[in-house]
Amino acid sequence: AMGLQAAGLVLDATLPPDLSRGAQASPVALDRRGAWLRALPVEDGRWRIRADLARTDERFVERLIAVEDARFWRHPGVDPLAVVRAAGSAAITGEVSSGASTLTMQTARLLTPRPRTVPAKLVEMIRAVQIEARLSKREILALYLTLAPYGGNLEGVRAASLSYFGHEPSTLTPGQQALLIALPQSPEARRPDRRPEASRRARDQVLDKMVRAGVLSPIEAAEAGE
Repeated sequence: AMGLQAAGLVLDATLPPDLSRGAQASPVALDRRGAWLRALPVEDGRWRIRADLARTDERFVERLIAVEDARFWRHPGVDPLAVVRAAGSAAITGEVSSGASTLTMQTARLLTPRPRTVPAKLVEMIRAVQIEARLSKREILALYLTLAPYGGNLEGVRAASLSYFGHEPSTLTPGQQALLIALPQSPEARRPDRRPEASRRARDQVLDKMVRAGVLSPIEAAEAGE
């Protein structure tokens, strides 16, 4: 981890991360009470509404971290324990898994998409350390929740919540939270409007992970899966 941090500091001066994609968001029209009316698309007709952690369900954020990156608040962008575990898995299966990807690494990939290869993964690690040196943890979460893909032309948790559930992500049921955690990992294959069965399976898998992580009770998970 220290070596990665040193590499990140050198690269930060010579090749800073490109954060411009996160700055491009859909202009949003609100009514007099502040309720969402409509948004204008960004490039390629994508709906990308900037995430606002202050107006995002805190339990959703807590459960997202528990499922996707349990040591998010403590690591410097790269989780050494997850890297060792993923390297062991790759040695056995011969495949690069996404298990070592922290939320910061996923954010780096969303800022500058790359093929899923070992060299690209190493670049993501360095970029993640650079991003951590520039942004706070909450800013990184907001950036991830602004850029994450949710199927079709939807990007960001607000666009997904408004489109799929008809409301802002300020309050979300456990089932809705599980779906919003599952979708960015495979957005087209799990779209609830096009692939409802796959969507339900993915949601239920995340509900199980929430229970195992201790952030949802088995009773709540059973009710959410109905």
